[in-house]
Amino acid sequence: MPELIHARVEACYQQAEAFFKQRFARPQVSFKLRGQKAGVAHLTENKLRFNPQLYRDNQEDFLLQTVAHEVAHLIAHQLFGPSIQPHGEEWQLIMRGVYELPPHRCHSYAVERRKVSRFIYRCQCAEGDFPFSAQRHALVAKGRRYYCRRCKVTLRFSGEQRVE
Repeated sequence: MPELIHARVEACYQQAEAFFKQRFARPQVSFKLRGQKAGVAHLTENKLRFNPQLYRDNQEDFLLQTVAHEVAHLIAHQLFGPSIQPHGEEWQLIMRGVYELPPHRCHSYAVERRKVSRFIYRCQCAEGDFPFSAQRHALVAKGRRYYCRRCKVTLRFSGEQRVE
């Protein structure tokens, strides 16, 4: 997997160098991205991060569109500086002029939501369940209190958990 993405990143840089007739510093490439984003360009660090799961599920479009999209951010930053808009004229120029691709801001890949545990809290007025994230549940364990807006009583952990 990484070989094809590295090769596409290099091809995008060579296209940009031929178009702008100048050399660009190559980025560090990482495959440590999860969630909904297909790729992220860290401009000041000259780093690209890609989502391996979305790549596996959408290889052809990912290599063509997503890799070029993220490389275009780094090229635009190196050419025009830090004050440009992320998907502004300069980035669009690179997408259209250099890569001859539509400047789509977002991908349309199907993203599977991760299953998460919810900790069920309740109050006295039976307002209903208050599902807390693991992070919020941990804050309660450290002493933080949350209150029901209706009856103003501290919410208490019911001992129940559910996976959503």
